[in-house]
Amino acid sequence: MCGIVGYIGYREAWPIVLKGLKRLEYRGYDSAGIALMNNSGQHIYKKAGKVAVLEEFAEAHDKSGTSGMGHTRWATHGVPSDRNSHPHTSNNEKLSIIHNGIIENYATLKEELTNRGHEFKSDTDTEVLIHLIEEIQEIEQIDLLEAVRLALHEVNGAYAIVIMDKEHPDRLIAARKGSPMVIGVGNGEYFIASDATPIIEYTKNVIYLKDGEIALMTREDLLIKQLDNVIQTPLIQELELKLEMLEKGGFDHFMLKEIYEQPRSIKDCMRGRIYPEEGKVQLGGIKEFAEKLKNIDRIIIVACGTSWHAGLVGEYLIEEYARIPVEVEYASEFRYRNPIITEKDVVIAISQSGETADTMAAIEMAKERGATIFGICNVAGASIPRLTHAGVYTHAGPEIGVASTKAFTAQVTVLTLMAFYMAQQKGTITTSKLIELLTELDHIPEKIQVALESNDLIKEVAEKIKDSTNCLFLGRGSGFPVALEGALKLKEISYIHAEGYPAAEMKHGPIALIDEEMPVVFIATQNSSYEKVISNIQEVKARKGKVIAIVTQGDTEVKKMADYCIEIPDANEAFLPLIATIPLQLLSYHIAVMRGCNVDQPRNLAKSVTVE
Repeated sequence: MCGIVGYIGYREAWPIVLKGLKRLEYRGYDSAGIALMNNSGQHIYKKAGKVAVLEEFAEAHDKSGTSGMGHTRWATHGVPSDRNSHPHTSNNEKLSIIHNGIIENYATLKEELTNRGHEFKSDTDTEVLIHLIEEIQEIEQIDLLEAVRLALHEVNGAYAIVIMDKEHPDRLIAARKGSPMVIGVGNGEYFIASDATPIIEYTKNVIYLKDGEIALMTREDLLIKQLDNVIQTPLIQELELKLEMLEKGGFDHFMLKEIYEQPRSIKDCMRGRIYPEEGKVQLGGIKEFAEKLKNIDRIIIVACGTSWHAGLVGEYLIEEYARIPVEVEYASEFRYRNPIITEKDVVIAISQSGETADTMAAIEMAKERGATIFGICNVAGASIPRLTHAGVYTHAGPEIGVASTKAFTAQVTVLTLMAFYMAQQKGTITTSKLIELLTELDHIPEKIQVALESNDLIKEVAEKIKDSTNCLFLGRGSGFPVALEGALKLKEISYIHAEGYPAAEMKHGPIALIDEEMPVVFIATQNSSYEKVISNIQEVKARKGKVIAIVTQGDTEVKKMADYCIEIPDANEAFLPLIATIPLQLLSYHIAVMRGCNVDQPRNLAKSVTVE
């Protein structure tokens, strides 16, 4: 959600910042802008629309300069427009700013500044902040770094900001609170971005700015201090990210590439963590809490969106194998309730980016009440791994498509491992059973590869239903979260209204919607609920609904009833979500492509939701 890129050094800034903004397009945005400093002063170019629109607009203008900053905006305050695009300038136009996040008390500050003669050119909260910084600097007669520090004490909310100053073109100032920011360290140059993707091409050495820190960058030096004015010693880390991971690799879209990466990403997630021959799971990230896991009262899983669906799968697995009660909560609701949390509770926070604002707030609340917090995250160095007591990385690699695919299956894989690990610690599973399960889990990547071979058939099914306006997804047991995730994928990228339900709940309302125009997707594999799902299919066919069924290879019963059957390899019910999800991802993808939708960057959506 919003993207930031900044550069100061010896190279031309425009191509670096522009390419960086293109790498951040996956975050979701509606306008873009770049500010540059050169000998003739500051030059700001900004336009509503895609980065390509900005690039075309600036084509004939002066783009020279070795310091600059750029931004892709996801609108919060003020409609998407040229005037509301970042960067914004101060009242005297000497200072400029780009900003991710929300300044919650901006209206009060804006009224006060307006009464003191400030004139605003946009509807944004961001412009208020740079006006406030300017006023503090002028009144107090202090340097810009100190003015920024004092101003940030007066604002409420979340922010990641970069500031440039006409009078000091040889420096950038950055700060963060509740919104991610990483600084790339080069030789005589510094890079800054909201995540590492724009930086990896130039340096692998990075500093993850911490909450409440301000950074002053020149071409040769970096100073970091806390809001309380204490100078910090930065920790330089090496990125594991590889540039080729950020390219499409011959696929038409990042989403399709990431769907096909799942055999590898799931294998990477399990590597070094399972020992099938011994019947053993090893999770070094939570090893120090192994004893505590034997005596916990319950587990609370907090997450948003696709990660919440993964949490529902985790609930089935943990309760089935570890026999620990599990509650799965939307982080956005959990944080505003007054939930009962004790020291005997473990909270598992799931976030692909590790920066989800509501999930972070839920973690803070649970920590204050004494719970032990585990994190499941895909991004090393993100905020959530730093906030939690322990956790497990998914190792899925960067996910560029906004609609999550491989991150979901990696989260489910980690939750599966955690369920088996807890069962192992509590003694609720025999070694022989664990050997059996882990042996099959070790072969799940191969079964996913087989599931991907149905792509051509899925494309044919997509052609048949692409013009539908509504769709139902139904499943039982762990097939229910799969149905929810399938429905979410379809509406995210194709803009078709879709809902996921437990199959038995169809008769409690959704059945009223079914007619000959309504596609109904069933998770109908041969598991403990198979006969019940067949009954549900018959109910849909009796009302002339179109049935698309995900079935086990060799199935004959469902094939007699369904309009279309997509086969997946047979697997233990515990691993159904990992395999059954694959055809639903492909179905959504092909429908979206056929409808002419922007698959990788669906409208109004952001990859990382860093504001409430």
